[in-house]
Amino acid sequence: MAWCAYCRAETKLYDSGVPTCSKCSEERAPRRKPPASDHKVRYALIEDLLDATVREKAAFDKFNAALDHFPTGLPHPDGSQRIRNASHELEAARKGLKKAHSRLSDFLDRGTIPEDLKQTGGG
Repeated sequence: MAWCAYCRAETKLYDSGVPTCSKCSEERAPRRKPPASDHKVRYALIEDLLDATVREKAAFDKFNAALDHFPTGLPHPDGSQRIRNASHELEAARKGLKKAHSRLSDFLDRGTIPEDLKQTGGG
C-alpha cells in the first residue's frame, strides 16, 4: 500500500507513477470544455495557422522577388527601400506564424483557449 502524494491517504492508485487517492485524482483531473467547443476552437486555431502560413509564404516570395530584381546584387536607392520593406513584412509574417503555432500548441498541450476565442465562443 502506498500513500497519496497530495493528502497522504492510503491508496493503491497511481497517476503517472505517482501514488494518488481517488479523491485527489478527481480534484486534479483536467477540466475540459465539451468536445463540440473544443472542436470549434481547434478548427479556428488551425485556420489561423493556415492563414499565417499563407501570409508568411507570400511575404517570403515578395522578399525573394525584391532581391532577385537586382542581378548584380547592387540595388539602386529605391530598390534598397523595397528590400527593407519586404524584409519588415516578412519579419511581421513570421512573428504572426510563430504566434499562431504557439496558440495552437498551447491549446493542444494544455487546453488553453485564447481570450479572443473565449469571447466569440470559439469562432
